[in-house]
Amino acid sequence: MLRPDIFRNWLAAVLLMSLSLLSWAQAQHGPHASPAAAAPTAQTPSPKPASVKPKKMSLGTGAAFAPNGDLWITGLDAQGRLFVQSSADLGQSWGAARLLDIGSDTVSADGENRPKLAFFGPKNWGVISYTKPMSKPYTGEIRLLRSSDGGQTFAPPVTVHADRQLITHRFDSIAFDAQGVLHTVWIDKRDLEASKTRKQPYRGAAIYRNESNDGGASFGPDLKLADHTCECCRIALSPTAEGGMAALWRHVFEPNQRDHAFARLQGEAPTVQRASQDQWAVDGCPHHGPGLALDEPRGGYHAVWFGLRAGDAAVRYGRLDAEGRPVGTVRALPDPAAEHADLAASGAKLAIVWRSFDGQAHRLRAWVSNDGGQHFELKDLRSSPMDNDHPRLLLRRTGSGADTRTEFYALWRTAEKTHVIAIQP
Repeated sequence: MLRPDIFRNWLAAVLLMSLSLLSWAQAQHGPHASPAAAAPTAQTPSPKPASVKPKKMSLGTGAAFAPNGDLWITGLDAQGRLFVQSSADLGQSWGAARLLDIGSDTVSADGENRPKLAFFGPKNWGVISYTKPMSKPYTGEIRLLRSSDGGQTFAPPVTVHADRQLITHRFDSIAFDAQGVLHTVWIDKRDLEASKTRKQPYRGAAIYRNESNDGGASFGPDLKLADHTCECCRIALSPTAEGGMAALWRHVFEPNQRDHAFARLQGEAPTVQRASQDQWAVDGCPHHGPGLALDEPRGGYHAVWFGLRAGDAAVRYGRLDAEGRPVGTVRALPDPAAEHADLAASGAKLAIVWRSFDGQAHRLRAWVSNDGGQHFELKDLRSSPMDNDHPRLLLRRTGSGADTRTEFYALWRTAEKTHVIAIQP
């Protein structure tokens, strides 16, 4: 007979892997039919006959604070249309949702492949990116709308990458660095397609990236960041101490271990560093990407990820040095059902948020630290039996110079409303 602790670990691993692989399978077929979302909408949908089952909405939501402190979100409304909306009082009230003109595009808006939103202050630039599913399964294009007036108006969408093959360009991430360079990173299968012609084995996909120096008006060449990456996990981005940008993603290490890799987004051949050592051998993508945040006092990074380590499935927190190598002790979050965690840090303050399901409702929880991750306090933030998106963790900076203050906010969109919760590490 199995010992109870071994049985619990085995059962948790099976359940978590099953849920993750189910999410992966759903994500491969265009926009994820996530549960009905309480999306702010520009119009009230017409009632449908009782005999017609209403189409479920996708909840995947992008969020960011603008330079003036307003909170912005973007996602899909009840009719599947891309909207943008802002709040000047931290989500207590919202302005009218504005529909964005994206022509005939459809938008992928599941939790791992949601629309994204980013701002850069001095130039008043704002950008929204999304994945447009194409005619064949698993294919897509990364599209971007650009604003030069802080989000008041947006130009029509353009395709970010130079490669226009009918293949995978999906799971994009975007961010401005301290110099105002817009970095776009995505999962790309052009090398997998080329390997078929050469009849050479190629495991997984690749990650490509490019840069824009004018807020998305034009883009540099497509640059390969890494071969052999997981196919459908989100890519985490973080500022570097030098003012650039770094990335963390799920990688396929030999022979078939789905751990995580780190690289700075600089040059044409950046160094790729193994960042986690779970040694999880699985022939499939768990659709569960990592989070990354700069550890300013120590010059490295905070990281959070999901993996199976020695038979124990868990979301874990650990630290990386400035080169992306793991350092110190890796700890599982204090919730065996934790999933899709996000994190943010400022100085010695650190917060991690995640959702978990207790059989009746999803809970939004947080683990906060005011000493750089040495000690944590567990907080329960919200609970909802309704369908919901993965949580986001946002930083809001106010003041300037010595008077600069950083505030932490969790954003969680459910079928009822978009929750904005202040967190004080």
